[in-house]
Parts: sequence; structure tokens; C-alpha cells
Amino acid sequence: MTVLKTSLRNFFAHKGRMALSAVAVLLSVAFVSGTLVFTDTMNTTFDKLFASTASDVTVSPKTAAADDEIPQNGRPESLPASLVEQARKVEGVKDAQGSVASTSVTVVDAKNQNVGPTGGAPTIAVNWTPNELRSVEIASGHEPRGPTEVVVDGATAEKHGLKLGDELRTIAVTGDFTAKIVGTVEFKVTNPGATVVYFDTATAQRELLGKTGLFTQVSVDAKPGVSDDALKADLAAALGGGYKLQTAAEVADAGRESMAGFLDVMKYAMLGFAGIAFLVGIFLIVNTFSMLVAQRTREIGLMRAIGSSRKQVNRSVLVEALLLGLVGSVAGVAAGVGLAVGLMKLMSSMGMELSTRDLTVAWTTPAVGLALGIVVTVLAAYIPARRAGKVSPMAALRDAGTPADGKAGRVRGVLGLVLTGAGAAALVAAARAAEAGPGSLWLGLGVVLTLLGFVVVGPLLAGGVVRALGAVVLRIFGPVGRMAERNALRNPRRTGATAAALMIGLALVAGLSVVGSSMVASATEELDRSVGADYIVRSATGQPIVPQAQAALEKAPGLDHVTEYKWVDAKVTDPRGKVSTADLAATDPTYVKDLRRETTAGTLTDAYGENAMSVGSDYATEHGVKVGDVLTVAFKGGDTAKLKVAAITADVGQVDKGAMYTSVSTVARHLPAERVPHSLLILASAKDGQETQAYQALKDALAPYPQYKVSNQADYKEELQDQVGQLLNIVYGLLALAIIVAVLGVVNTLALSVVERTREIGLMRAIGLSRRQLRRMIRLESVVIALFGALLGLGLGMGWGTAAQKLLALEGLGVLEIPWPTIVTVFIGSAFVGLFAALVPAFRAGRMNVLNAIASE
Repeated sequence: MTVLKTSLRNFFAHKGRMALSAVAVLLSVAFVSGTLVFTDTMNTTFDKLFASTASDVTVSPKTAAADDEIPQNGRPESLPASLVEQARKVEGVKDAQGSVASTSVTVVDAKNQNVGPTGGAPTIAVNWTPNELRSVEIASGHEPRGPTEVVVDGATAEKHGLKLGDELRTIAVTGDFTAKIVGTVEFKVTNPGATVVYFDTATAQRELLGKTGLFTQVSVDAKPGVSDDALKADLAAALGGGYKLQTAAEVADAGRESMAGFLDVMKYAMLGFAGIAFLVGIFLIVNTFSMLVAQRTREIGLMRAIGSSRKQVNRSVLVEALLLGLVGSVAGVAAGVGLAVGLMKLMSSMGMELSTRDLTVAWTTPAVGLALGIVVTVLAAYIPARRAGKVSPMAALRDAGTPADGKAGRVRGVLGLVLTGAGAAALVAAARAAEAGPGSLWLGLGVVLTLLGFVVVGPLLAGGVVRALGAVVLRIFGPVGRMAERNALRNPRRTGATAAALMIGLALVAGLSVVGSSMVASATEELDRSVGADYIVRSATGQPIVPQAQAALEKAPGLDHVTEYKWVDAKVTDPRGKVSTADLAATDPTYVKDLRRETTAGTLTDAYGENAMSVGSDYATEHGVKVGDVLTVAFKGGDTAKLKVAAITADVGQVDKGAMYTSVSTVARHLPAERVPHSLLILASAKDGQETQAYQALKDALAPYPQYKVSNQADYKEELQDQVGQLLNIVYGLLALAIIVAVLGVVNTLALSVVERTREIGLMRAIGLSRRQLRRMIRLESVVIALFGALLGLGLGMGWGTAAQKLLALEGLGVLEIPWPTIVTVFIGSAFVGLFAALVPAFRAGRMNVLNAIASE
């Protein structure tokens, strides 16, 4: 009880000094809790959606693509309409309804603007059936009753200013068709951003599937008392084995599984950044308690003198840490819920609608948040607590505030150098790895070891690096600058720990910058080397190019040639009988001009002959294939062909690595016309001297089809740079959390340092140091600490990035580019971070009463 009372008294006596550490815990816990709440809410949203739309049993084609896949020929797999009546006659069936649904559509308004989502969700065209009333209700107008009527979801109507009577044009592989809006619907559960349009059944069949009498699935409901599993078994017996049957639970599981990859990547990435914030927060907590223990040396000595044991003193500090962790974690869990709501609003602005009605806070979220925050805080305070327990009773006779471990010990220095050397060796091994798998393990080991090494050896480096920085940055400020330098050098361990917190965030920023810049430079270099086409036409969502759009661009004036590029589902059997899934591309012979592929054997133009093909060098090596061998190619939905290997392409670079090529005419001979894939992209080249005119002509030709984009090589390079830049900006935004915590660490160190040096500051003021000079001294001390952390972090990050790029070179990204403007900007920005962190401590130091400061203990 005495220990608890002492801890409570000390905690509240120093609550101002604890505040910034509590904020660090709060931010870290908030990120973890917010991530868990956000992902749980997304799971709840999709679970409700799947549950509301699924019938007791769903019958679909055996070969139907997954919900998140776009059919290559633009037509979803279908079932005969007669299956509906067959299902209705099965015992235990209450009702059966045929459905038509397609995601291979684009819907545009009267202004030719795409009304589909931009955040990755699909545009879905479906037929209106009574089943739709499970998930939606008509908000205005009525259901579609003929070929010229369409109903649209209310969120899309509101977002794009659509109203009853407006005309929408739907672009499908069968052609374009228009209809007027006769109604809007509202979802009974949250619609996560998809645009949904409804047509009458005959129109949906004709325009989406090419003819009537077909459905994409049959939804079957059971009579009361009949279980879903029993109904599924009865349907399977009655319909035969040519269909895929799923219960409502299985449909929900499949939908959940299709979303799992996206949700897991988001969840674990955000938790990873939360872990980085926790790591940075550890330095802040260690520094805080180390300085508090140092400042309370006399107090602790007196406690020991009157009978307190080492364990009691140790326990007292740990209880303070427990209180700090508890306060910060409770606030962090609450802040995490707010963060999750903010993330939901952000996702909504990007096109994925998430409603706060589905906000899900599982009991595990506060449990995990509290456990993490408290455990991390107590562990971080353990070393300072042990140090407090070692304070002797005689310490009460000495001046307080002077830590006994001001210099980094030799053991620490040797350990840091060993860790750093081992990490550097692992990074070199990663850079020289012959395979990506083992190289990645070396890279991960190198990152961890060098990070630990720099953290441990930081105090040893502080002396030399701070002096060097002082000579460049501080000496110009005269005596004030020299005092700032000496203050930073006074406790190398403290300076090293404070700088290490900033170092971690900046090392990640530098490493990712090097990787991102190298990726862009590598892709640009490969485009210049291998791509001969002047223009690339494609859809950002991966939709195939509809025939009417392709016909329009082929008529554009000024073109020398146009090359189709189709992706074909097939299985290849090698001469040894081994079957594998093929990366088979069907292109026109002009593709050899549009993409310069190096061959290791044969001639690529021969692969476009009758019943001929090429393979990649990796496949040829693995399967023992050589030019002249015959491969058996089984086309999905078509027949099986014997194709002769006419060329082997070198699997280098990223463009089409591992691809097998054959001609469009060869594919057309072995697939029914309606199953021949549409072009995923189209390459085109202009006639000599007509590049500008052809570029504009292509844009004009595709103006009615806003889902497609025409890019010349300069556009494509800029898009690559923008994509990488956007990804890096997201990462930098997440890393900003760790940097904010690191800045709090600098603020806290300076604030506690000012308290520790109260008498010294009073004496300096008494002998003539002005308030302005005092504030400048503290600001300069903060700047040099921040620059020290930046120098270590940027150097470390560039080493990580260089090793990672060498590893990526195995995958074709062979250009190393150091983004010096970014590195220099971050380094200079670190000085401003130091200035900002010193504002409050410097202001408080300047307001000290001189006489009171001199008289302080």
C-alpha cells in the first residue's frame, strides 16, 4: 500500500512531465484500436450485404469466374432459363428466380461522364426480380418495365445529380444501349460503393448476355422446415453435377474470402505502422523515466535511507509506468474509435461507402489496446526502474539530477558495432543474392540488425557526429551555439535515444524513397528499351476493350498499325506430360514491333504462324522445352490444340515476363466466336510525321468511351510515377505517426532537461545570458539532436533501399536511383522539426525567475 501511495503521489506530482509520454501511448494504441475497429466494421458491412442478397441455395455455372474477376470476353458464364422450372419442381423448393448480373459494363450519363465508382468497387448491371427487394427498396419511381427503362441506386443518383427522366447509356460487349431512369432504390444495408443499375429481365438477357433464355445464376428458396444443406442435396440430385451449388452460408463465406486479401493487406499494413509508432514510443518512455529517476536521485536516496528496499523503489517506478500505460491506453482506445470513423469517412470520399451504423467495436479491441499499451509502457520503464532500485542511501547527500551513466559504456559500443556489422553483412548478402526468396530473408535480417545496431551504438556516435554538426551549424552562433553543442553532448545516451526515435521514421522514409525512385527509373528505362508502340489504349479497371470501341479506334486516321493483345485461359501440357496453367497472350504479328522481346532461341515472328507459339525461357528451362517441340494447349471453353514452339523469349525485365505468345487467328480457330477474349489493351503506332495528329485522332475516336484511356509513352511514364508517388505518399502519411511520436520525444527530452538544469539556467541568467540567448541555446540544442537523428536515419534508410533495389533487380528492376532532392529536403526539414519541438521548452525556460531558479534543488 505504501508503494502504491508513493507511486500515485509521484505520478500526479509529475503529471505534466508524463503528459507527452501518455500522448505517445495514446497515439500508438489509437492506431491499433482504430485499425481493428475499421476492419471489423468492413467485415460487418460485407457480411450484412452478403446475408441480405443470398438465397437459401444459389445455382451458378460450374466454370463461373469469381465475383471479383471480369470475364475476358465480357460475358459472364450463363445457365439455360429452363433450369428455373427444373429447380421449382424439386421437393422442398418454395420458389426459384433466374438472375442476370454483369460487371463488364460501363454506364455514362447524358454528358458522357462515367457514373461508376472510382475507388475500385464495380459497376453492376442486373435484372429486376422480387429477390432484389431483400436488399433494396424503391425510393422513387417504379421498377423497370421495358427495354427503355432503368433503375439506379440512390447513392449514385445523388452523387452524379441524376434524376427521374435522365438518360443513361450502358456500354456492354454486345453494344451500347440507352434507357431513361424511371426509379431509384435505397439499400437496406450499406452498399460499399458499387454502382448498381437494374433492367427488366428480357433487356438484361439480350444486352448483357447476347440473347434471351439465359441466366447467370438461379436463386432458390426453401420451404419452411427445410434446411439449406438438405435443399442443396436435393437440388444436386435433381439437376446433376454440371452446376455449382452454394448455400447462403457458403455464398457469404466465398464473398468474405474474396475480400479477405484486400482487408488483410490493409489491416496488417496499418498494424505494422502502429508497431513502428510503439517502437518509437518506447524511446520516449525510456527517456522520460530515465530523466525522472535522475532528477529524483536525492528523493530516492532518502527513501532508501529510511528503510525502502530496492524492490520497493523498483516497484514504485513500475507502478507509475502502469498508471501511465493505463491512462494512455484508455484514451487511446477511445481515440481509436474516432480514428476508425475518420477512416470510414476517408474511404467514403474515395468511393467505398461505409456507414457508421455498422460501426463494430468487438470486446477484443479494447482488450488488445489496453494490453499492448500497458505492457509496452511497463517494459519500456523496466530499465529505468532497475536503475532507480540501485540508487544507494548515500545518494541523498549528493546533488540530484546528475545521472551516473552519462557516457556510453565500452560494452554497449562493442555490442552496437557487432550488431551493425552483422546487419551490414546481411544487407550485402541480400544485395548479392541469386534468388529473391533467400535474399528477402537476408534483407529482413539486415534491416533488423542494423536498426538495433544504430540504436545501441547511437550514444557512441553522438560525440563525433554532434561535434561535426556543431562545427557546421552551431559555431556561427558563437558562445550560445557552443553551449548548445555541449548540452547535447552532456548525456550521449539521452541524446542517442532521443535521436533514435526520429531515426527510425526517417530511415523508413529514405529506404522507401530509394525503392520507389528506383522502381520508376527501372520501369522508365525498360519502356525506353523495349516498347516500340507509340500509344497504349487500356482501361484502368482491367475491363476488356469492347468491340465497338476497338472498331472506332481502328478507323482513326494517321495510324500505321494497330495491335490487339488478348489474355487467354488455357492449360499447357509439356512433352513430358506435365500440365501447368499458361500465361498465354494472343496478339497480332505486329506485336514484335510494338514490344521488342529478346529471344534465346528461334524467331518470335515464327510464333505467329499457323498452330505455332513461343514460351518464356524460365518455362523452357523448367520443362525441358526447346524450339520444335509440340505442346498440348487446352483452351478453356474450346478445344485442345497441338502448338509447335517456334521461339523462346528471354525472361528479363518486367514487361510480359514469362508470357507465351500465339496469334489471334490461332486462338480464334480453337475457341467459339462468342468465347474469344476481347483485347485487354491495344497498342498502336503512327505513320511517320503524323504522331501528333494520330494521338488526337485516337482520343477523339474513344471520346464516347470514357472507361478507356489513350497514353503515349510520355503519358505512361508519368502515370507510373504518379502511381508510385501516390503509394509512397500514403506510406509517408502513415509514417508521420511515428515521426509525430518522435517529435514528442524531443519535446519531452528538452522539457525535462530544462527542469534538470534549472539552477544552471538561473546562474547563466545571473551572469548575463539574456532570455533571447537562452531560448536560442535550447532551440539550437534541439536542432542538432534532430539533425543527428536525421543523419543516422537517412544514411541507414539509403543502405536499406540500396539493398532492396539490388534484390528487386532479380525481378527486372535493375536501375538504382537515389532521390537526392527528397533526401536533402527531409534533412533540412529535420532542422525545422527540431525548431518546432523546442518552442515550448524554450519559452518555459525563458520565463524562469532567476532567483527562484538559483535557489532550486
